[in-house]
Amino acid sequence: MKPFLKTSFVLLIGSSALLVHLWAQNMGQKGDPQVVWAPKSVKMTGWVAPHKPVWKLPEILASHKGQANWTLNVVNDEHLHADYIQMAAGGKTPRRMHPDTREWWVIQDGQIRFTIDGQQPFVASKGYLVQVPYRNFYTMETVGDKPSLRFEVNVAHAKTLYPADAPMPKLPGFDFVKTTVASRGIYDQGNRPFIDFNEVVSGKEKQRRFIADDRAVSNIIFGDAAQQKPVADSEKGHFHPECAEFWFILLGKMEYKLEGAGMVYADQGDIVYAPRMQWHRPRFSGTGPACRLAMNGYQDIAHMFEAH
Repeated sequence: MKPFLKTSFVLLIGSSALLVHLWAQNMGQKGDPQVVWAPKSVKMTGWVAPHKPVWKLPEILASHKGQANWTLNVVNDEHLHADYIQMAAGGKTPRRMHPDTREWWVIQDGQIRFTIDGQQPFVASKGYLVQVPYRNFYTMETVGDKPSLRFEVNVAHAKTLYPADAPMPKLPGFDFVKTTVASRGIYDQGNRPFIDFNEVVSGKEKQRRFIADDRAVSNIIFGDAAQQKPVADSEKGHFHPECAEFWFILLGKMEYKLEGAGMVYADQGDIVYAPRMQWHRPRFSGTGPACRLAMNGYQDIAHMFEAH
């Protein structure tokens, strides 16, 4: 590389790193709380199917007993879509990508081999958090002698693309057209192909934001009931004016005070859902460490606490 081009390249990379640093500093910067009037619907949004205050994993598994392959939709709102999916031993997805959305998974059971464009294939087992950016082909294959179970999340109404060298797919209500598409998403803003949550528990892994995207966020929130500050029974928690929030319980036990549902208790593998504009108060519960994976549609979502 010529000296001038090399210098320009270094300056460009340095400038990009500075911009990312400044963005990270400004994102969610702290200051004195602003007291505002926040709209809150008189009629609660409530839980419209498939949503429930809590999806209990043992009940989900019992309802699909004897089925090798199954899919259960648990979140389907205007921002995000999430399914619990079991894939039989030896099962494999077609090679596919999404045109404009990042997709991510929590591996709950079994083993899945991920083959993602630009990455060395890897096998993910329970506790792995995996993601793929837009316009990157990937496949998933259950390896080992038992089914795999994953929690799969994408932006609402995400579309799927398939390689042109494969047979034309069929989808009711759609015709598939052979096209070209430029560029592909990357692992930026701290996004990584995977995080092994087992290393978070052991203290080896320090990263707490799993998904950073312009249309979705996912944060690892780790703690211990014995170390959290006490709250009064009357404390409502907070609400979000624009977006629902839901959580995958990664470890231990959690309790939620949900407006319209009262106290809800959740264990590892359960899913808890709080509709937008409804008070919710998450707390670590039980003994020992606990962790929830929080998911919603905004990187720096507003938390509205009652002003006293």
